Amino acid sequence: MDRRSFVKGTLVAVPGAVVLQSAPAWAQSPSYGSDIDILNYALVAEYFLSEFYRRGKVQMSGKGARYIQSIGDDEDGHIAAITQTIQNLGGSPVQAPGLDYGKALTSQSTFLEFALRFENLFARAYLGAAPAIQNKEILQAAAGIYGVEERHAAIVAQLLGREPEGGVYVGAVNEPADKATVLKAIEPYLKGAKAATSGAAVTL
Repeated sequence: MDRRSFVKGTLVAVPGAVVLQSAPAWAQSPSYGSDIDILNYALVAEYFLSEFYRRGKVQMSGKGARYIQSIGDDEDGHIAAITQTIQNLGGSPVQAPGLDYGKALTSQSTFLEFALRFENLFARAYLGAAPAIQNKEILQAAAGIYGVEERHAAIVAQLLGREPEGGVYVGAVNEPADKATVLKAIEPYLKGAKAATSGAAVTL
């Protein structure tokens, strides 16, 4: 696999009304599984953020709107790159889940607080999965995405007016998040809650 194909990918449209594959391997076990399973796990996180920014960017204006648009474009690029890499490895990319963000889209403040929470969480998710990645090129590319998600979190924190220590960044060393923690956090926002981990299809 060419790492450059992972990093660049091919920008693709993200369908809004598709189904999450029933009981995918990455969601059935607390272990991370194969590199393809890990990539699909990351792909769901990227779908989650991409769709959130697509729906919520109307809450922003001026400089904040430009930043959020750029962040959303990054998430779309991540989706394209991860999707292409899974296909290059002979795997099947998991499809985008139906999502309901509830009250997170009702105001600028709720939008930004939600974005900060999940940018930080998904950065920690990449960190948590890193030791299980076998392919060094995938590991290197994933580390690059981890760094971008951390920068996204810092931008959102600044838009919220957070203090540097404990706000824009949290301590000198970030802590990894395990898969169970990440899936538990996103589960309430999947249409048909628990469907991603219980085996039922999730639809819009």
